[in-house]
Amino acid sequence: MSRIRGAVTLTYLGLWSERVTRAFWPLWSVALVALALLMLGMQDLLPLEAVWALIVFFALGGLLTLGLGLRRFRRPRRDEALDRLDATLRGRPLQTLRDNQAIGGSDAASVAVWQAHQDRMAARAAEARAVSPDLRVSRRDPFALRYVAVLALAVALLFGSFWKVSSVTGVTAGGQALASGPTWEGWVEPPAYTGLPSLYLADQTGGTLEVAEGSRITLRFYGEVGALTARETVSGRTAEVESVAEASQSFEVRQPGALVIDGPGGRDWQIALAADTAPQVRVIDEITTAARGEMSLPFEAEDDYGIRSGEATIRLDLAEVDRRHGLAVEPEPRAAIRVPLPLPISGSRAAFNETLIEDFSQHPWANLPVTIELRVIDDRDQTSAPETLATPLPGRRFFDPFAAAIIDQRRALLWSRGNAGDAAMILRAITHRPEGLFRSAVPYLRMRTIQRRLESFAATGMTGAQRDELAAAMWDLAVLLEDGDLSDALERLRRAQERLSEAMKNGASDQEIAELMQELREATQDYMRQLAQQQRENGEQPETAQTPENMMEMTQDDLQAMMDRIQELMEQGRMAEAEQALAELQQMLENMQVTQGQQGQGQQSPGQQAMDGLAETLRDQQGLSDQAFRDLQEQFNPNAQQGQNQGNQGRDGQQGQGEQHQQGEGQGQGQQQGEQGQGGLEGELADRQEALRREVERQRGALPGQGTEAGRRAQQSLEDAERAMEGAEQALRADDLAEAIDRQAEAMDALREGMRNLGEALAEEQREQGGQGDTAGAREGERRDPLGRDAGNSGTISSGEELLNGEDVYRRARELLDEIRRRSGEGARPEIERDYLERLLDRF
Repeated sequence: MSRIRGAVTLTYLGLWSERVTRAFWPLWSVALVALALLMLGMQDLLPLEAVWALIVFFALGGLLTLGLGLRRFRRPRRDEALDRLDATLRGRPLQTLRDNQAIGGSDAASVAVWQAHQDRMAARAAEARAVSPDLRVSRRDPFALRYVAVLALAVALLFGSFWKVSSVTGVTAGGQALASGPTWEGWVEPPAYTGLPSLYLADQTGGTLEVAEGSRITLRFYGEVGALTARETVSGRTAEVESVAEASQSFEVRQPGALVIDGPGGRDWQIALAADTAPQVRVIDEITTAARGEMSLPFEAEDDYGIRSGEATIRLDLAEVDRRHGLAVEPEPRAAIRVPLPLPISGSRAAFNETLIEDFSQHPWANLPVTIELRVIDDRDQTSAPETLATPLPGRRFFDPFAAAIIDQRRALLWSRGNAGDAAMILRAITHRPEGLFRSAVPYLRMRTIQRRLESFAATGMTGAQRDELAAAMWDLAVLLEDGDLSDALERLRRAQERLSEAMKNGASDQEIAELMQELREATQDYMRQLAQQQRENGEQPETAQTPENMMEMTQDDLQAMMDRIQELMEQGRMAEAEQALAELQQMLENMQVTQGQQGQGQQSPGQQAMDGLAETLRDQQGLSDQAFRDLQEQFNPNAQQGQNQGNQGRDGQQGQGEQHQQGEGQGQGQQQGEQGQGGLEGELADRQEALRREVERQRGALPGQGTEAGRRAQQSLEDAERAMEGAEQALRADDLAEAIDRQAEAMDALREGMRNLGEALAEEQREQGGQGDTAGAREGERRDPLGRDAGNSGTISSGEELLNGEDVYRRARELLDEIRRRSGEGARPEIERDYLERLLDRF
């Protein structure tokens, strides 16, 4: 028995824990809930009467559960522990060891057998292990109330504190507080937006106390309940006012009045409100408009403590509108324009100057009389008096007469859809005699497409979405006519280079050279943008810039570095070197072409071959359309030398002056041979159009990606292109050049759509196959830094995105800076990242 004493003792203690748990689990559940409420500070949040009610409730609950526990509890005996342990052993050896031999005690053989039996039971008893208690009370607690109590304690441990438990003594009539006599303390906490310090009322002598409106006063009374009371007339409360003897009171100052504490050590104050005036906003300078139509409106705002937000509301001043032409009809209802005012990113917002920068060039009210109303709001939701400005809404102005006419019709269409018929008629009148208006076929084809869709929509009833779509197309066409195409951009670039070169030779001032250098940068960016756009229209995806002489790839960063080097040389007075670098830059830009990134030196895939074939077909169709457009111009201008009309782009659609049409050598043959030559030319164009249609038919039959949805869309687009080409061929044979140009425009649109769908089909196949696509993606990823930016050839890092473009660059910059500040304050982030963010903040 000595060898199993430990197992018996542990089993005995298990019996105690088992019976205590089963008897007193309601008692400790009530105790845990009461402790959780005290740790969460419920005694400080609830009225005094509610606290006393809870104390009585938990006291009665504790007594009741204690009585039930004592009634159910039965003290375990050691023999019960032995029996439980013995029941777990085979043959109940412990009971056998406690038994005595009843008969045969005088027989030696019988005694020997008994002794052997006892030894065997002793060996079994030595294997005894303590029995675990059964602490399950699920039968007695079917609703798991004990777990609710444990959960409440866990919440209190997370969000509460043991120090709050002691505050419950303040509701009693005894204790340390009573022994020291009644006492009080209080605080005045101003609103956070004021930045003012809190006031400790015990340090404030009686008299007048000036506080900010919205301040919160908190009072605490200690000692006998009712010995101290509070009276106030500053909160303006009329309902749900707690007892004046409440141990903890809190209220907000909403009006001037009195605050009195009655009782031993009491005090009284006259509360005065510190004035919090409404904010103010003013326009401090005239509105300026940039060349591209961007509006700049300087303003200043001020408040006692700080501006929280602001808004500019723009409304049409209908009474000041010149109601003529397309504006004579009643306008369609349109909501006012509301844009948030910019606020300082850092520093105080109590008084500041800022500039509202927005671009409303494409809005229907652009350049029409409007009223701009500025308002700001402070943290008390006080709104400033409106600052109203009557002015035409700044927007881009078009100086090309044809572009300005299109913008006028666009505004009339956005003013009211009822103007659609008149706008279509005016556009048709413009395109009736197109000679001299269009520099190439591209704007003409866009105009004919807009005109045709406008007439169709006007006949069937135009929807809002159709109106907006046409308005966007008309805006793009007007910008194209105003800014020109690639040749115009190249001309501006040459002019900027010549002006800068001339300024260097004549010894211009540093300021003049800096202005000309900025003009060169803008012209270069415009030229690169037009160069990339031209190739996109030809069905290619521009990625890098390349010079054909040495196939050297360049990026925007490389060009920027070259121009920085030129400016640096000029600032150092090394004009000869600067002129040489400028000449090299000029030659490089003129010979530059935008090319696709090389995918390797191996053989092209069938998908790439199909894309290249469609791109070639698209270029051929563009050249054929340009030639048809030139011939259409010559029909309306027969006295001009053929092949030399403005905008002529060559017999095969390439850039250049074009070639003269074949005519007879003598003047006597002129008229007859001219007619025959004209008919022969149209037949030649029709034959070329037929050849292109057959090429598209062949390409459609060998088109890859036919098992995907995008592949089926590509097939359908090429079928549409074939039908449009067939219509263009018939129109050419019928000598209807205008109809042929329309059909050719539809064919080019269908070809571009087919190329886009083919690209999607090839990408889908590549995703399904994996392999090569994953490897290419990995190679692409190796060229990027951890932030996803490409490494430039000059060692710079760039994301390849136009970060300075967008509707609101300045608001985006503020958002980014706020996000950097937020992340730099997060201690959980790695130290190296926080150091990087702090360097960004130091720089910007």
